[in-house]
Amino acid sequence: MAGPRQSKDQTGADSLKGARILVVEARYYEEIADALLSGVISALDDQGATYDRITVPGALEIPTALAIALDAAAARKKPYDGAVALGCVIRGETLHFEIVSEQSARGVMDVSLARNIPIGNGILTVDTEAQAFARARVTEGDKGGEAARAALTLIRIKRAVSAKTRR
Repeated sequence: MAGPRQSKDQTGADSLKGARILVVEARYYEEIADALLSGVISALDDQGATYDRITVPGALEIPTALAIALDAAAARKKPYDGAVALGCVIRGETLHFEIVSEQSARGVMDVSLARNIPIGNGILTVDTEAQAFARARVTEGDKGGEAARAALTLIRIKRAVSAKTRR
């Protein structure tokens, strides 16, 4: 497995203390979900961000839950700064894998673009359970942490661009 390219964060290290993050996690594979969530919590805690967590049965439900929760928070005048989507899709013997992996990713991207909100996509798409654990564990792939850090980076970018626009 190729490792990620390591580079310095070009958006600055401003504090994200108090940033509100929505975490939507599919619990279809409980232990994998726990490993992904562990990485997310660690990454958010490191930056002082707070989070609310919603669980759904599977990856296909993630985009809808994101949309519902983001709209409800905005209506309450307590919008989220960003979100993280967590789940796992393991290849099986049918085309179901392709449908779930493609549509969940498309749905997450659609929600992000339609609502102009940073969303880190931590939905694993793998061939085996062993691959999923290797990617999910904080001590190995830490894909949950990566998804949270991606969302946080996008929040920094959004804040930086917004600040320049207001000048």
